[in-house]
Amino acid sequence: MADFKKGDRVSWGTSQGRTQGEVVEQKKKEFTFEGQKFNASEDEPYYVVESEKTGARAAHKGSSLNKLKD
Repeated sequence: MADFKKGDRVSWGTSQGRTQGEVVEQKKKEFTFEGQKFNASEDEPYYVVESEKTGARAAHKGSSLNKLKD
C-alpha cells in the first residue's frame, strides 16, 4: 500500500491525460470534497492533491497516485 505525506510530488490520471502536483492533505475518515462523498479509512486513505499546472485540487485513492522523484 502506498503511503504519501503532505508535500510529496505525485502524478495521476485525468480525462486529459497524466498530470502532476503535490499532496496537500491525507484523509483517513469519511469526507466530502467538492460535493462528492469519499469513504476514506485508516486502511485506505484518500489524498487531496493540487495540480502544478492549474492549481486545481482533487481527491484520489493512494492506488491512483504515483510518487515522483524530487
